[in-house]
Amino acid sequence: MSRLPFELLLAFRYLRPKRTFVSVITLLSVIGVTLGVAVLIIVISVMSGFDRQLRERILGFNAHLKVFTPDGILTNYPATLARLTNNPHVRGAAPFVLGQVLIESQPASGNALVGAPWVRGVDAAREPSVSVLPKSMVSGEFNLRGNGLVVGREFAHQLELSVGDRVAIYSPRNIQKMRKAKGRVDAEEITSDEFVVRGIFDVGHFEYNANIVCVSLANAQDLYDMKGGVHGLMVMLDDPFKVDAVRRELRAALGPEFMMRTWTEENSGILNALLTEKNVMFYILFFIMVVAAFGITSVQITFVVQKTREIGVMKALGATRAQVMRLFLSQSIVVGVFGVLTGFGLGMLAVHYRNEFLDLMNRVTGFELFPASIYLFDRLPAVIIPGDIAIICGGSLVICVVAGLIPAWNAGRLQPVEALRHE
Repeated sequence: MSRLPFELLLAFRYLRPKRTFVSVITLLSVIGVTLGVAVLIIVISVMSGFDRQLRERILGFNAHLKVFTPDGILTNYPATLARLTNNPHVRGAAPFVLGQVLIESQPASGNALVGAPWVRGVDAAREPSVSVLPKSMVSGEFNLRGNGLVVGREFAHQLELSVGDRVAIYSPRNIQKMRKAKGRVDAEEITSDEFVVRGIFDVGHFEYNANIVCVSLANAQDLYDMKGGVHGLMVMLDDPFKVDAVRRELRAALGPEFMMRTWTEENSGILNALLTEKNVMFYILFFIMVVAAFGITSVQITFVVQKTREIGVMKALGATRAQVMRLFLSQSIVVGVFGVLTGFGLGMLAVHYRNEFLDLMNRVTGFELFPASIYLFDRLPAVIIPGDIAIICGGSLVICVVAGLIPAWNAGRLQPVEALRHE
């Protein structure tokens, strides 16, 4: 004899697969819940992966905090560096020069290629404390001595560069000299600055790999004719999410003549857009569950109509309104639990094999469905956040239960005489 309550026992019996239209609707309801949960898990996990990986790439190559002066040129920066590093939350600090230049390749044969990246002048000794650049070399080495230059992987691909190639760099200083010499008979020939590619880096972010090249701090100062000054200081903290509090401390230590900009301010546009997109996608896709809930409601209404005679018999034998309601509500719970569990399993499986599926679709369609030039990453990121999964599964189950309340309530209020009148 079964120890299950008779309401649950009958619920399982009614849900047992049969060759009836109701069984087909029940199956479709389960599939609807499964797909809704799976799609929500996949989309939210991928969006969370985008957010986390973007933050890691930004924080790996860019500083948590940058220090400037109102005129744009910071002189006597060693003294400022010393004051910055006295703060216990500062993990490292380094000067930088940043500006756009024109680079022309110098191939042994064929036509030269031209690009306009941003050149970043760095202190090779201090750079490891403020970025992952020295550890991100995929070819050659991080060697900026002399006229050394390191370029991003995508930029090297665009200009067909490899380690050992020479390039010509035209800086604003060169262009100004050309403009002044224009039309003069005795004008000297203005030559570009020649550099040698010593290494190629990959920091995991398409935009940085395609638009940034690095030279020594002295060479960058010479390119921009800065005479020993720098554009600013890069500061790395022990916790990037405490940057606002640390900025207040550093502002008090340095004085009002310095300006500071945090990583959240510099990247607020893309980070806020990504967060907004994640939230909007969550709300939109949750309507899939509402559609599945309508399927459950229709199944329960059909069940109540089909089982009117059984409801009348149960009521006549002494079943209470609450017991009848629990019977039909149990069906909604069973459908919801089964759909949520299968959707959870399908979603987790899809997230785990997301890149393999993406590679398969790329081969089948012949198109690059996830171009790095647009999405900034070469692989599809994903992060499973337990809180998000709990909200998705819990919310879906609640919707399924709510969907069965009205049919269950109608079944519970049937009177035995009314239920058996036409039998």
